Amino acid sequence: MKDCALGIVFSEDRSQVLLIKRRDTPIWVLPGGGIDDGELPARTAEREVFEESGLCVKGVRKTGEYFPINRLATRTHVFECKPNGGTLQPGEESLETAFFPLDSLPQPFLEIHLEWIHDALLNCSHVIQKPISSVTYWRVMKFFFLHPLIVLRALFARAGFPLNS
Repeated sequence: MKDCALGIVFSEDRSQVLLIKRRDTPIWVLPGGGIDDGELPARTAEREVFEESGLCVKGVRKTGEYFPINRLATRTHVFECKPNGGTLQPGEESLETAFFPLDSLPQPFLEIHLEWIHDALLNCSHVIQKPISSVTYWRVMKFFFLHPLIVLRALFARAGFPLNS
């Protein structure tokens, strides 16, 4: 599985964050995706934010690099990005895009993305490096019982049969 990169775009006062609602699996997430061959992770984050939200952004700092502990996750590079143009609108891979207050994020929302947002807000002078320990088989099963249709759509999408709506 390819490494991925995502961009965290905060509002100017850092009280809100940009999220997209995926088209293949209708869940709110940070914009991001797979790193193309020969592409730098920072460029992937910028490209994915634009493709999924319509905003042109520039990566200002790498906030974290996260390593999988099982086959449910992939190595992920996280960048804080600043908008520098574009128009907020859904893309081919997203149903909706919006800024949400950090204390009122939409549901369902991936727990790991919340961890990455909190890590970015720490403003560390170094890149945080740690395992992706919250993505476990047990938590996926729990999420399945709470949201069975979302998990089934995710499995179909991962197998190459996205159920876009």
